[in-house]
Amino acid sequence: MNKIIITKNLVKKFEGGTVKALNGVNLEVFEGEFIAIMGPSGCGKSTLLNIIGGLDRPTSGEVVVDDIDLCKVGNLDDFRAKKIGFVFQLHNLIPVLTACENVQMPMFELKLSNKERNEKAEKLLKLVGLEERKDFVPTKLSGGERQKIAIARALANDPKILLVDEPTGNLDSVSGHEIIRVFQRLNKDGRTIVLVTHDKEIAEHANAIYHMKDGKILEQK
Repeated sequence: MNKIIITKNLVKKFEGGTVKALNGVNLEVFEGEFIAIMGPSGCGKSTLLNIIGGLDRPTSGEVVVDDIDLCKVGNLDDFRAKKIGFVFQLHNLIPVLTACENVQMPMFELKLSNKERNEKAEKLLKLVGLEERKDFVPTKLSGGERQKIAIARALANDPKILLVDEPTGNLDSVSGHEIIRVFQRLNKDGRTIVLVTHDKEIAEHANAIYHMKDGKILEQK
């Protein structure tokens, strides 16, 4: 299997270099893996995810994603749009748009007709089990349903990698496990998934668990 994510001695400093969020992170993720990263708040989990996804840049070190050296890429927007799907704890759906319209938002970067965007969005909503909710606005949906729409939206541009930050943090345990089952299905279909969570029970659904503390990865289970 190919390594799809590689970080070497990754360091990230904030506040003029006085705060070290990442302190020499080395991580290798193979294509098609589903890994979880655990650790206390402030240990650097989300910072690591943001750098892998091209939302932020490291202070030093290397990060290579799908054979692209992100430190040598001038504009990371195109990389993110084509390679990465993000799912956050806060779903960030647009409240005045329907589920179907929310899923379509990333597709406007693609050369698709209105009909093609709509058909693709409906297919993605069916994938997460919400095809019957396509015309509902977010306020008419449960927390678990809103998160499923966010997952469908993350898949809009058919990314190879899903980066998932505390997706069940605001959900009850039943909804949380429904969300994890969606990720397991996506992983079975070949997506590489990196999941950040503080919930051990959620992390145990991944193929491997990495533990972080003080900006470093301590161990893998």
